[in-house]
Amino acid sequence: MLLPYLDPTKVEAGCDEAGRGCLAGSVFAAAVILPPDFENELLNDSKKLTEKQRYALRPLIEKEALAWAVGIVTPKEIDEINILNASFLAMHRAVEQLQIAPNHLLIDGNRFTPYPNIPHTCVIKGDGKYLSIAAASILAKTYRDDYMETLHAEYDCYAWKQNKGYPTRKHREAIRQHGTTPYHRMTFALLEKQLKIEF
Repeated sequence: MLLPYLDPTKVEAGCDEAGRGCLAGSVFAAAVILPPDFENELLNDSKKLTEKQRYALRPLIEKEALAWAVGIVTPKEIDEINILNASFLAMHRAVEQLQIAPNHLLIDGNRFTPYPNIPHTCVIKGDGKYLSIAAASILAKTYRDDYMETLHAEYDCYAWKQNKGYPTRKHREAIRQHGTTPYHRMTFALLEKQLKIEF
């Protein structure tokens, strides 16, 4: 069972990102402040839910949350500052848009660049431990999936509607055949390197 908060005396915002391991597209992050009495038996780590469950939970989270926001960092920015820093920046952008200022952040993962004047706690696999992080993971994932579907309409040969920009065999083969797009992360290993060199 997921916990509602780490410290009940604080206004906590759970933060999580989506799209960190992708070859294409922006990285998205969400920040969510849930009411202290929030309960939902289905709410869990977005990776453990079906697509239908994630999209069913999104409007419920948006309605019930005290505040929520989504931050985005573009592929160009990812290439400039690296994906780890881009993930942290996306979380910062989500936090700064919250209509209620939190006084503590719950971060999914083991590292984070401190947000100015707000202490944080990193929680490994936090999206499976705290409701607010799980809620953030669902918002980040669904909003990013929507975005990748719009990009699929522009570049359908990469099958982004299905793979959401992750390094599937079909995605890599499309890069091999058609080259890259403005949405690809050029600092990533877009094509698998040969395992051995034949002389």
